[in-house]
Amino acid sequence: MSITPDLVEELNALIHFNLSNVQSGLKVHKSADPVVIDAFQRLFEKGLVTQADGGYLTHLGVEAAEHAENLLTILTSQTAA
Repeated sequence: MSITPDLVEELNALIHFNLSNVQSGLKVHKSADPVVIDAFQRLFEKGLVTQADGGYLTHLGVEAAEHAENLLTILTSQTAA
């Protein structure tokens, strides 16, 4: 399995959620980049967000966003293990 551009956009969408306050959601406006709109639609279809235009993270979405944030932290770390 490889990382497709669609998956990259979905990961980008997930990391925009505020994990310190899961009661705050996101709204994707109709004027947003179609790539972003499509990414949120796919996240909705996968059960990670509550609405096709954003909404809130589901329980599975919170878990996925936490993993995405952790991966981003690891990959952008300047220190070698």
